[in-house]
Amino acid sequence: MAWYTLAFRPAVLQDLAQAGQPMAQRLFDKTKWIASNVNNLRHQTIARDLPNLCKYTAGDWRIFYSIDRAEQIVDIHHILHRTAL
Repeated sequence: MAWYTLAFRPAVLQDLAQAGQPMAQRLFDKTKWIASNVNNLRHQTIARDLPNLCKYTAGDWRIFYSIDRAEQIVDIHHILHRTAL
């Protein structure tokens, strides 16, 4: 079972800056965990009209991502606090 490569959209850096250093590190570690467990997770899509966009809940934070299985890439779109939704 190979790890998927992580790709981060530019907005993720701003998202993590709002989290503060300790939480940002935990959220970053969670993205690495998602990439290493792609085949073991049930990916929760956020809407029928966005079938490739998934959401992972980490406490009060939501990690929005898509998976390219052909290229083995997990593309992180946003990491947002639940109050920002």
